[in-house]
Amino acid sequence: MIRKLFKNARIITPFDPGKPLEGKEQGKVTRIERGALLCRDGIIEAIGDEKEVVSHNPGHDLDVVVDCSGRCLIPGFVDPHTHMCFAATREEEFSRRMEGMEYLEILRRGGGILSSVRAVRAVSEEELFSATRKHALSALKFGTTTLEIKSGYGLETETELKMLSVIDRIGRETPLDVVPTFLGAHAIPGEYAKAPDTYVDILIQEMIPAVSQQGIALFCDVFCEEGAFSLDQSRRILSRARDAGMGLKIHADEAHDLGGAGLAAELGCISAEHLLAANEENLRAMAEKEIIGALLPATAYSLRKDYAPARNMVKMGLPVALATDCNPGSSYTESMPFIFGLAVLGMNLEVNEALVASTLNAAYAIGMAKEVGSLDKGKKADFLLLDGEGPAILAYHAGVSSVRGVYKGGELVFST
Repeated sequence: MIRKLFKNARIITPFDPGKPLEGKEQGKVTRIERGALLCRDGIIEAIGDEKEVVSHNPGHDLDVVVDCSGRCLIPGFVDPHTHMCFAATREEEFSRRMEGMEYLEILRRGGGILSSVRAVRAVSEEELFSATRKHALSALKFGTTTLEIKSGYGLETETELKMLSVIDRIGRETPLDVVPTFLGAHAIPGEYAKAPDTYVDILIQEMIPAVSQQGIALFCDVFCEEGAFSLDQSRRILSRARDAGMGLKIHADEAHDLGGAGLAAELGCISAEHLLAANEENLRAMAEKEIIGALLPATAYSLRKDYAPARNMVKMGLPVALATDCNPGSSYTESMPFIFGLAVLGMNLEVNEALVASTLNAAYAIGMAKEVGSLDKGKKADFLLLDGEGPAILAYHAGVSSVRGVYKGGELVFST
């Protein structure tokens, strides 16, 4: 048993009432001007005013005491939507987009997701693991201590299982907590371009059972969008995944309002993600079911589109989370501080709302809130020390990372 005391810290953490924060509560945080955090074997044992914590825990019972030098201490970031398991970047495609070519046109020409599929199919599991580990450790340096990683660049049973095996290894062989999501419904593979319903049948009859038997994926996701999967196809896929015991997520209404947000409410998905084009009626349906809107501002930034209406979502009581969408095409970033800044400066979230969205609500979006997302007794001692008076520094000091220390389970895993 190892007990560690972190003292002399300005602690700012979301308040966790046992469900995602929404509406006027979206930015509800607890502030402790001179605080302390005590953990035992990586789990928070006490947190509060330094004098009170220290008085109940005399120094002779402590193994390690760390003076945080008055720095701001916040929970580690939780990134609830990434595609960082990929084998090659797509810089040429980026240049085409900057010249004006629409993403769906690139996809129709065999680029986009399909080019990443070819790359992932061609590499070994070890090569894919090495590439994914690089991105995961980069995310850790930017303060992400828990993240979700999707498959979806296989689009055939064998390669999807290979991807999920790699994602599982990232969680076992790095300090990060990793939540695996099956996204075989990421795109229609080229070999089924003229028979998309045949591929949907393969997903339902072959791939989902195989993924369920493998036992790694906790969630199933589907890209409900023009050029990908229709509303009815998405409903069939997600319903089958639910029957197989997986939680449900959905890429909803990124470019076109197909009703994906409404489907999320209908099926009780844990989250709907993107939502740039979702209509207000369906967003309100999500709010009524307390389904989390996982917003991906770096994608809108990269695609030069309007951001999702985060301010309106907060006003209607829809819980908002933030994620990088780290992928080789539309959002090549592992930096949650960058996402935080875009949310504040581009999406008009208040600083505390962005903090909740990138920690507690993000944890709820991947079913991890009992363990991470806020600094509470019984949760993991996953936290960051910032170079600033508070989390505002993450948006204020633009273009850099203000994360000076990353602690996972009370262990320092990165510092500057």
